Amino acid sequence: MLYFLATTSLTLVQVGAALTTAGLLALPAGPVIGGLVDRCGAKPVLQAANLAQALGFAGYLLVDQAWQIAVCAWLNSAGRAVSFSCYGVIVTALAAPGRRERWFGLLGSVRNLGYALGGLACAVAVGFGTQGVYSAIVVVNALSCAGAFVLMRAMPNIRPEAGQDAAGGWGRVLRDRRYLLVVAHQLCFAISLFALNIAIPVYAVDVLGLPGWTAGAVFVLNTLLVGFGQGIVVGRLGGRIRSRVLVAGHVCFAAGYALFLAADRVSALALAVGVVLLGAGSYTFGEILGGPVAATVAAESAPDALRGRYLALNQLAVTVAGALAPAVLSGLLSIGAAALWPAMVGVSVLGALLALAIGKVVPAARSPIGGVRRRGGTKPAPVTNSATGGPSSFTPSTTHDTRRSASALRSADDTRNP
Repeated sequence: MLYFLATTSLTLVQVGAALTTAGLLALPAGPVIGGLVDRCGAKPVLQAANLAQALGFAGYLLVDQAWQIAVCAWLNSAGRAVSFSCYGVIVTALAAPGRRERWFGLLGSVRNLGYALGGLACAVAVGFGTQGVYSAIVVVNALSCAGAFVLMRAMPNIRPEAGQDAAGGWGRVLRDRRYLLVVAHQLCFAISLFALNIAIPVYAVDVLGLPGWTAGAVFVLNTLLVGFGQGIVVGRLGGRIRSRVLVAGHVCFAAGYALFLAADRVSALALAVGVVLLGAGSYTFGEILGGPVAATVAAESAPDALRGRYLALNQLAVTVAGALAPAVLSGLLSIGAAALWPAMVGVSVLGALLALAIGKVVPAARSPIGGVRRRGGTKPAPVTNSATGGPSSFTPSTTHDTRRSASALRSADDTRNP
């Protein structure tokens, strides 16, 4: 938004309306593309999403009207939604069962480090405040998306066998009540994730009156802990039941929200800053615990032939949370801390209850991380899907080269053990 305000003559209201319109129009993108992922594989769809985002960012350099902003922002929003739907399919196909939390955790760590670098670059851009610097940031974004397209060329395009049962399509997905519980849990988890960028900084600076650097410190703390700590934590969670780890994540979220509320009762400035940072640490640990596990449960609960549609529905929950969170969280914040943080605790409680529910009815959620229980030395639990309760026997696509590439990647995965 700052870029458009700095490079066009449009008002804040006009830019905000254009971006909101783009976000709403992008909501159906993931579900619409889900069937295409199931038919053609995730790789070409993900590459198309990379190109769409590159084109959208490049278009930012040329826009000067609200409708043009809406079109370019739609390309970015839709491409981002499709990308997140596809990458879960790819990780599930290439990573061996028992390793998927580690790979989802690694990807989350890398993504958060990217956020940290991007945030630093944007801070520099705002500091200079020139149109040239703003444009340079946009160019880097466009080039990064184009670079992702090129890097994806080295990946195999793995699809289910032609004989696997994809009958029922979206009707089968929407009738899968157990997976709908997974999606509902994802919605609660996503609402908490959006609190970091929307509610916490504004609350710390505008409501509590803390120094402006506090908001930046919270963001840096979050990105660094996730970036460098998530892989370590996931590695130490081997053998823990997934649904219980999800519950623990929501407990950490709730504890963080309680600390944020408590900071409003602290009069000493330094102590209030400490309480907020402690709350941010608890909140971040909830993200570290829940992120990789929630992604793995969502991916492994889907039948192979319909995984694109299933994960598109799961990603839709994130997209809806992103669309609703700004209005809902800012509205609660305008009422006061006593309205916002108890409501967020309620979201965490609901998320924990849903995690317990899916732990009872979704096989992937009641399985241990890594496939082996911490006690008892039992054999790895088979990967199952929520639609059938049976084994999820993924088979790479039909070409010999693709089978060989997938096998090599799995072997490398076992060797590296990230």
